[in-house]
Amino acid sequence: MADYQKIPISTLLKYYKRLEIQQALIQAADNKEVAVSYGGTGYGKRPDVLKYPKDIIELVKQGATSFHCSEELWNNPLQITTGMKPEELSSLRIGWDLILDIDCPELEYSKIAADLLVQALRHHGIAHVSVKFSGNHGFHIGVPFEAFPSEVGIPPKLVKDLFPEGPRRVAAYLQEMIREPLAEKLSQKYRLSKIAEVLNKNVSELVKTGKFDPFLVLSIDTILISGRHLYRMPYSFNEKSGLVSVVIKPEEILSFDKKDAMPEKVVPKMTYLDRAQVIPGEAKKLFQQVFDVKGWQNRMEDLVGVAQKNKPQKEYLPVLDAIPEQYFPPCIQLISQGLKDGRKRAMFILVNFLSSCGWNYEQMEKYLNEWNKKNSEPLREVLIQGHLRYFKMMKKRVLPPNCDNKAYMVDLGVCKPDGFCPKIKNPANYAIAKQRMMASMAEKGTKKNKTTE
Repeated sequence: MADYQKIPISTLLKYYKRLEIQQALIQAADNKEVAVSYGGTGYGKRPDVLKYPKDIIELVKQGATSFHCSEELWNNPLQITTGMKPEELSSLRIGWDLILDIDCPELEYSKIAADLLVQALRHHGIAHVSVKFSGNHGFHIGVPFEAFPSEVGIPPKLVKDLFPEGPRRVAAYLQEMIREPLAEKLSQKYRLSKIAEVLNKNVSELVKTGKFDPFLVLSIDTILISGRHLYRMPYSFNEKSGLVSVVIKPEEILSFDKKDAMPEKVVPKMTYLDRAQVIPGEAKKLFQQVFDVKGWQNRMEDLVGVAQKNKPQKEYLPVLDAIPEQYFPPCIQLISQGLKDGRKRAMFILVNFLSSCGWNYEQMEKYLNEWNKKNSEPLREVLIQGHLRYFKMMKKRVLPPNCDNKAYMVDLGVCKPDGFCPKIKNPANYAIAKQRMMASMAEKGTKKNKTTE
């Protein structure tokens, strides 16, 4: 194929014979399914493993040019067979690493995206982020499985079984997080017309809904992540460039020079996905943000949809004006005083409650910010803004969890019923019914006064 160059066997043998390169490959292959590529045109037999340095040389002599491994970690990769059921794969899978593959024809654009992704991961408390040059135009940003929490979501799910859903959702979340700063940095450093010229596109092809969309320029691999997905191993050749997929420090992304990936210059000083250095569970905040908040949103939308489908349909008249706080139920009143635990669940409850009670986006934002100040440990502003943006994007109102949902009001310790609570099943219905009842009583009182007069 024209895209691939033929790397001389002498170059391959000279490079792969180096003991430090062999050790780096063997280390990266631990608990991984491995496949070799012959000239970049396809993989050898699967599944396979890489355990001994001598195997690397034998494969190269047979025509292997590069080595690839799975994102998933397996108890015994050789037991994997094509066509296995998801539950069978789960029984073999012991985890998976997060690998964010930045793909762009222009390396300089990839650098900016990679640097922002590292910043986004560190913003979520992940100190140990791995970075390696793909060997051509992009970077692989990695976080080891040991950094993940063991469970996430409501009801809890084992993180090891969240593949490929897990990396897809994390990648999609991080992509949205860096979308605006990436567009700003690219357009500041390069003119849009220049970017279009480099990519052989029209400027109009880089614009979506009137704004420059950086993900029409580059991509973060979210769709191609699938079961048994492979990526180029660290310190392996890239057949398209003849360069090596070398590991670098995150701080070196913006200053990286392709010349440092020439095989004769490569020295494997760093380990990609260095599990010994990882702080167990340091990615917990990221996973909670991706799964606990958004997951609750999706879960509640599903529950509401099922409930509406199974119940007789009634004409629903949305609340047009914001219901005053004096009509809020006891649980919402207690949440509004601030919490020590369960703040993310409370945020989810408040957004759905307020929107169902006729509050607009600006009113909700102000309310949430004031509420957050009362929490013993306030949530980060970016968390609240991100959830509000997601809600705004959904463009539909969803009821908060029902009162009998033990994972919410009861578990948060705010279910303190008053005399009106037994008449309703949902906090939003409480506020709506209470306001209407008080309005009706006021109207009757007015009529009674007029009659007396």
